[in-house]
Parts: sequence; structure tokens; C-alpha cells
Amino acid sequence: MRFTKMHGCKNDFVIVNCFDENVDKPSDVALKVCDRRDGIGADGLILILPVDGADAFMQIYNSDGSKDTMCGNGIRCVAKYLYDHGLISPDRREFSVDTPVGVKKIALEIRDGKAQIISVDMGQPVITSELPEQINVNGKSLRFFGIDTGTPHSIYFVQDNHEIANINSWADSDFAREGVYFENHERFPERTTSDFVEIISRDEINMRVFERGCGETMACGTGATASVYAGFLAGKLNREVLVHLKGGNLRIRVAEDNHCFLIGPAVEVFSGEWLS
Repeated sequence: MRFTKMHGCKNDFVIVNCFDENVDKPSDVALKVCDRRDGIGADGLILILPVDGADAFMQIYNSDGSKDTMCGNGIRCVAKYLYDHGLISPDRREFSVDTPVGVKKIALEIRDGKAQIISVDMGQPVITSELPEQINVNGKSLRFFGIDTGTPHSIYFVQDNHEIANINSWADSDFAREGVYFENHERFPERTTSDFVEIISRDEINMRVFERGCGETMACGTGATASVYAGFLAGKLNREVLVHLKGGNLRIRVAEDNHCFLIGPAVEVFSGEWLS
């Protein structure tokens, strides 16, 4: 199986071009290739598949083997792969990628013949909770905003939740232990990605994320989108916000029709052949 390792703000993926390759039992493959000791190492496996009505179809499998619906950093990697590897014409700057939650429109910024900055129309997020909603997580009384951006998110503004006010400085081991309680809380029968947001100004935030099916990741595009949208709805943030994550920066823009645009880089790391 030929693959390409890519990342968006260090949220990393094993990409397989299924125009040319066939992947049997992708959940099992995801478990193997995503392992950071015995495999390639990644947060997820992404299959790029042929589809009618769009330029390609993206299917993602998390590092725990679970099939997921949408990934903001992943779709930017797919967009870069499609352009850089010639699956779309080099004169195109706009195209579409289908996903399990619908077709997403892509716009590219090209530098030296390669896609560098990718903008994704993520659509209008769906509100899935009271704004905010009270919750008790492992003995902590907190308030969260439920927002679905193709995958479910729970956003915790740390300034509003004194019990996790210092979460961005927690040791990785503490964050990993606590994150399991947030992800698997009974309020979220399909599990949830938890986004912890520190507001710097109306135009800038820090964010730390515990993704369902992955644990802590260096960045989360759907989470950045959900967090900015929640902050906008709450009157805490403006329509365009710079999001600082552990792996880099993303920019989110909330348009007048409340479609959210995710803007950021994608990087190709290496290609190879998986023999197992």
C-alpha cells in the first residue's frame, strides 16, 4: 500500500490515494499504521476515493480505528494532495471534496507550484446544546457550548470555568487522564471532542483539544471552527479570529450567512510503501 504522510498544524495523517490503491479492512489498517511505535505514526488514516458529484471523497479513520465523519486539518491535506499530485488540473484554484457530512468547497493559495494555504467552507455549524449548558465532569461543575461542525464538539471557555482555568498549562499526562472523562461523558453517547479555549482578545484565542478517537492532538480544524463559532454566538469573539494551537495557527472566518471558513496550511512530509 502506497501512502503519503501529511499534516495540518502537526495534526498528522497517513493519506492513501484510493484512485490507485485498495484498502481492505481500513479500521484495522488505521490501528496499525497510526501506531507511533510499531507503525508510521499518525492521528488518523485518510482514504481519498473516487466519487460522483465532487473531485474526490474523503473518509477518515481515527487512530483507535473508529470511522469518523469530518476533519478540518485532514481535508486541507487532501486538498493539497489532490493539487500537488495532479489529481486536479494545475490551473484550478477552486474545487470540491465530498465527505460523509456533505460536499466541502475548497480554495487554494499556490506558491512555487504547490498548494500552501487552503481555505475550506465548513458550512454553518449546528448548535447541539444550550448556550451554555451546565455539566459535571469528574467532579467539576462546568459550562460548555455544544457545536457540531461535521463532528461533535464541546467548547469550554476557561475564563468561565474556574476549575479548569489553568488547563492549558496542565502536564500532558494530566490532560490525557482528564480528557477521557470529557470524551466519554454520558451526555455524549457518540463521544465528543473537547476544546478548551482561552480568549486573548476578540480576535485571538489559545486552544487545546482532546479529540474523540485520538486523545490530545496538536491541532483540530473542526474544533477551531466550532470554538470560534461558539465564541461568536456568545458575543465573546468577532467574525474573524486567529486560533493558536500547539501545532500552529489557523484562521477562522464567520461569514454573514454564518458559514465558517477554515484557513490554514498543509504539509507533505514523506511517501512510502506499507508492507504489513
